[in-house]
Formats: sequence, structure tokens, C-alpha cells
Amino acid sequence: MPPAHAALICVALPFLAISSQEGQLTGDGLEGFYRAGRRLLSRCLLRVAGREPVAVQARMATADRARFVATLRSVVDGGPDPEIVVERLRHADGTERITLRSSAVRPLRLPVEVALGTDLAELGAVAAGRAGRELAATVHDSGLRWSSPAGHAVVTADPPPLDALASAGLLRWEPELPPGGTWSVELRVRTDSPGAGRPAANGSVRPLAGAVAAGDDPRVGPLLRSCVEDLHALLLRDPAHPSDLYLAAGAPWRCGLAPAEALAAARMALPLGTRLAASTLRALARTQLPGPGRESGMIPGPLRDAGPHLPPGCTGTEATLLFPVLLAEARRWGLPEQEVAELLPTAERCLHWLRSAVGDGTYLADTGPRGLLRCETQAHAHRAAVLGADLLDALGRPGAVELRQWAQAQRTRFQEDFWAEDRGGGRPAAARMPDGRLLTHLGSVSAHLLDTGLFAGGLMAPGLLDKVQIEQLARLLGGPTLDSGWGLRSLGVRETSYNPFGHRGGAVRVQETALAVAGLAAAGYEKEASSLLRGVLLAAEAFGFRLPEMYAGEQRREGGAPLPHPAACRPAATAAAAGVRLLTALVGIRPDVPAGTVTLRPMCSAPLGEIGLAGLRVSGAPFSVRVSRLGLAMVEEAADGLQLGA
Repeated sequence: MPPAHAALICVALPFLAISSQEGQLTGDGLEGFYRAGRRLLSRCLLRVAGREPVAVQARMATADRARFVATLRSVVDGGPDPEIVVERLRHADGTERITLRSSAVRPLRLPVEVALGTDLAELGAVAAGRAGRELAATVHDSGLRWSSPAGHAVVTADPPPLDALASAGLLRWEPELPPGGTWSVELRVRTDSPGAGRPAANGSVRPLAGAVAAGDDPRVGPLLRSCVEDLHALLLRDPAHPSDLYLAAGAPWRCGLAPAEALAAARMALPLGTRLAASTLRALARTQLPGPGRESGMIPGPLRDAGPHLPPGCTGTEATLLFPVLLAEARRWGLPEQEVAELLPTAERCLHWLRSAVGDGTYLADTGPRGLLRCETQAHAHRAAVLGADLLDALGRPGAVELRQWAQAQRTRFQEDFWAEDRGGGRPAAARMPDGRLLTHLGSVSAHLLDTGLFAGGLMAPGLLDKVQIEQLARLLGGPTLDSGWGLRSLGVRETSYNPFGHRGGAVRVQETALAVAGLAAAGYEKEASSLLRGVLLAAEAFGFRLPEMYAGEQRREGGAPLPHPAACRPAATAAAAGVRLLTALVGIRPDVPAGTVTLRPMCSAPLGEIGLAGLRVSGAPFSVRVSRLGLAMVEEAADGLQLGA
């Protein structure tokens, strides 16, 4: 895979535009305009007066747009000061506007040439180095056209070029710029191949609220704005049901549906409304496996690498256990009862699969002959059982008693079976082998033990650890072994096979850091939560507030910056949604819309000073809240009829 960490990636799925910092599209690596995973244009080289402009700045303007600025001297030996500024505004949807601005005191005639080319290759082939050679162009309308058995692409120009040379893939103009004048041309890349359409986020109704943040810390505003933009940019439509949207996992590598990630991101984004959660649940409900059979009721998903100490895990298991959790919590945030009822049968089948998979045992084992018991899976299963039972009771369905009894038995056994005592106070085991041996390596997956879920009345659901064990886990999560200063390492720095770039072997994963911050804050361990929160904010600032899904777990040092992971998705759905969860954890919003209440549990230490969040959604209505420097919360806007508590 070619590195993507330094690329500027404009996203408005199914459209992508991937550029280097120079702004020129050379056809190297991943560069180009893509639509639905196919590269429509790989080369777009600009020359003015026979020379390439000198790049001086490249930055993301919004999630779907990048701005490149370059300069040029009109006379080669006329001194060091450039007289021409060249600006390129590049959009994910295949539009690029090139503007020349003159500061010369005399009129200029500047030949402008754009060399174009494409291979019409699939993104996977590009990533594997199998893109193939450029195709021959033909003159078409006011531009050029390329065709292959895979499809075709057309580039048109406004104003039309003076010359269009198909053999060289060249468009040419000779504009005259008066003193202080400007000239612009707009290029548009398009295709009429099947699957073409507008970005999912461009619909009349957006599934996510445009929330804003402000406060003493100037970073909270740009972070939330960037996270919301990235979430909108990653939206996809269900092909069979276009009204239902869900989040792609991330760009550029995973621009499709990944069930576990889509559910996890929709759950963390619930403060922005329940529309995304509902449409994600509907889309995944249609994928649920029918019976009979041991997989009946599962939401299918691929295997995922679990790091150097464990075999790959099944994301289908995670998705199946997340489905009833997201439905139960979306109901707390205000998902209408009718929509909850329509999705309940799918949630019931997920819960039935859980009970069938556990059988007469206490734990949910991996499928396959080894029967490994993962700590993370037990946390997911327990949360699904507790919140699922609450959901079944609320809608008058049977099965809640059995789920609660199993969850209680699991809690009692887990505190002993999955706790490894040592001289440092002990730690939760990462996994338990069928013969009873514990795998005790320390990693960020232990943060899932603190993610118990939202319960009735604004309470957090019970978890698998007792108070003493939670205190010890908080100490471990906040200690130097896991806290890199940029966030939570996926594997402790002292563990065998630690690799700061290992995506589950030492790198910082933003999603699990956000889970740890929210769980630690809810449990009252604000010192540890604050340290992790500040670390992610520092990293976010270094990444221009567009958080990648992961970055290196190297220890933070004064004046340093986090090292990017060359294969990380950026933007990524779970990272963008994690930014929302990090900021809302400061406020501690715990709604129970069916009961007509919303409770606030802000971080009393106010680690970022005063903060205000506006434009959130509770019960489908705008919700705004402010937390003072003393850690006191005040609701500034809420739906009529909601009783407020603290």
C-alpha cells in the first residue's frame, strides 16, 4: 500500500480527491479523482508560461475541499519576488477551479497548459501497484474523454480551451491578465457509468446536527467542526434503500460498510441526533443471517487483526452485540417508539443468538475449535444483555429475566476468572484460554470494561468489575505504560512485541481512547480521564483537527508531534465520532427521553475550563449546554417538557 499519511484527501462519498502537498496530480501513488472506487483522473499537471508554479501552501478548507497556492515569476531573471499567484480549489466531486492573480504593473499574456491522463483503475489495483498504463484520450466537447471496458471519464473546461491535443492529453489557453487582473478556468471530471450520483450528505435532510463548541480552550471549536464535517463526508446510501444512510469506515482504504465500525460510530455520534443510528440499524437489519443454524441472528462481519498476542477476532460478533445496545441507547436519546418497535425484532434475534452461543456456560467464546474467551467480547456481551433486557422490558417483550440472570452470573464469575493478580495490584486479563490460562498483556481493549452503556434515569449500566478493580484499571489506563501523552496505546510499552506503529500492537487508537475518557469520567477518575483527553487534543491540533483512526504510540515529549501512521484512514468514522464523544464526556449528558428527563454529570475538575456545546440533539430538538470553570453545568436550550437534573 502506498503511504497516505501526507496526502490531502477530499471526501464526499462516493467521491474522493487525493492529492500531494504540491497540488499537482502526477499519477504517482494514490493521486487522482475517484468515484465509487474508480480513478477517473490520475494526472492533472499545470504549467504557466512553460513552467510549473512553485507550491507554497496546501491545506484542507473543508472535509470535501482542498486549497493549493503556488507562485510564479513572470520574468525568470527579474528578481526574487513572484508576480503571479496560482490558486487551485479542488473538490471531492471532481471539480477544480484554477485562478491566476497578477501583481505585475504591466499586462501579461501567459500560456496556460493542463496535461491530463487516467488509467480508470480501481482503487484496490492502484494500492497494489497494478493500475496499468494511461489510456489514450479523444477530444470531446470542451475537453477530453477516456474509455475502457471498465467505463469512461470526461474532463470538460469552462472557458473552453484554445487548443485540445488528444495525443498529448493537453488543454491550452492564452489568457491576458491586465495589471492586478485575474483569470480562472474550471475543470470538471465526470462519468455516466452506473453508480454515478451525488454525495450522500447532499440530501435535503442531514442525519447529523451541525453542533458547535466554544470555550476557554480554543481547540474545542475546530475539533468538533472537523469531526462533524468528516462524519458527513463519510456518509453512504444503502444501494437498495437510498433513504437509509450509514458511515463508511474511512478513506481512502475502507470506503464501504464495515458493520461494527458503522454501529460504533453511530453510537458515539448520538449527541448529534438519532437519525444516523436509525438508518444504520435498518441497513444492518437487512443483513442479519436467517435461521436455522448456529449463526442465525448474527450481523455478519469480517475478521479483524487483534495484534501480536491474539488470533483475529470476528467483527460480526461485535456488530451483533452492538445492535441492541445502539437501539436501546438511541431510544434514550429520543428515537421515536415506532421506529424502536420496528427494529426490535432484529435486536431480539441478536439477543437470542447471544444466549444460544453462550448456552449453559458463563462466557461467550470465539467461534472455532480454540474457544478463546476474549475480555473485550465479554464486555460487549454483558452490555448487550443488560441494555437488551432493559429494552425488552420497556417494550413489553419476554426474555429480560433470563438475560439479567445470565449477566449477573457473568459479573460474579468474571471478577475472579478474568483478574490476574500481581505485585502491582493486578490487571484484567486480555483473554482466557479454554484450559483456564490467562493472557495478561495490557492494552487499550481493557477500556471496553468501563463502557457499560446508558441505563434508565441517566444511570450507567453495571459493569463486569467491582469498585476496587475499577480503581486499579483507572490507575493502569492513566499510567505511563498505556498513556503515551497523545492518547491510549493499544498495547503497553513494556509488553512483548510492543510496536509503536502496530495498529493493535502499540499505536494510539482514538476510538478506544475516547471510550476510556468517557468511562473514567463516569466512574469518577477525572485525573486519568483529563490526561488522556488533553493528549488527544494535542494530537488533534497537530493533525489539523482531522483525527486519523490511529497514530504512533511514541511517548510525547516537549515540543514534539505525534507520528502519523502511513496506512491509517483519515478521515475515519470511529475517530471523527470519538471526537464528539470526547467533548460530550466533559458535559456528561445522560438523557432518558422516554422518562422525560435529561441528567448532566459534568467533569467537576473542568479540565478545559469553561466549555459550551450548542446545536446537539436530544428528543429530536436542539440541545445546548454550558459547563463553567467550576464544573457546574447549565442547560441553555432543550426540548419542551424535558425535566433537567444534575
